[in-house]
Amino acid sequence: MRAFTFGHVRQLDQLTEQLLTRAWAAGAGPGDAAMTIDLDSTVCEVHGYHKQGAAYGYTHTLGYHLLLATRADTGELTMRMDSRFWSAKTIRACRRHQLRYSITVRQTTPIRAAIATIDEDAWVQIVYPDGGLAQVAETRYRGDRLIVRRTRLQGAHAELFPNWRYHAFVTDRVGTAVQLDQDHRRHAVVELAIRDLKAGVGLRHCPSGKFAANAAWLLVATLAHNLLRWIATIGLGARQELMVAKTLRRTLLSLPGRITRSARRLVLHLPARLALGAMV
Repeated sequence: MRAFTFGHVRQLDQLTEQLLTRAWAAGAGPGDAAMTIDLDSTVCEVHGYHKQGAAYGYTHTLGYHLLLATRADTGELTMRMDSRFWSAKTIRACRRHQLRYSITVRQTTPIRAAIATIDEDAWVQIVYPDGGLAQVAETRYRGDRLIVRRTRLQGAHAELFPNWRYHAFVTDRVGTAVQLDQDHRRHAVVELAIRDLKAGVGLRHCPSGKFAANAAWLLVATLAHNLLRWIATIGLGARQELMVAKTLRRTLLSLPGRITRSARRLVLHLPARLALGAMV
């Protein structure tokens, strides 16, 4: 891959686009149903001073800072993002492309002032894990809905954090504050995809000192990740279940077997303790 140029990377990009189109047409895509896209970023750590394009970012770690988008099977055509994507430019871009958005905000002085305007009677209690209390309310912030969830510990642990802790996001979506808060928290599924990319298909490290080679590595890893997900979705019918790459490799792809021909049919023979044989 060290010989790859940016042109080769673009060819790989076109290949992934073609395969995505074919996979969605085969049943892996949302079809006419609504779709939510989760945006997030991750850092692929590198070592040494000869990694072209690597830099120190907000994590103070030397590496490549990747921006990722994953598809979720819930909601309307919506972009869900954490606070690192919160900016006026992001919101304007979503509005320009007619995308609904749900973006976590940072606890800036204007945000805290907006939260302070919420009447105490407006807070609605929601289900929360044992040992804690959570409530949701909303207000307005620069033309958007500002949905706020506040949490507080109860019992013996309350002495550690006796005050309310606030978590807020802006959105232009339709629905109750409780419903939108529940959906926004599902943005965490993107972290599972990042974990699978890094631990399952080799994206934890970018192996080359050449930027184009590492860009190609990213596309190949993404393609491998998508192929495994399409196997689970199309081949196994696991649309709503998380199929981890390592699990699929161990239980499906790495099984020893042999193919024989009988009566003009191909027969796949697998270990007897795992399967009696599968017709292909």
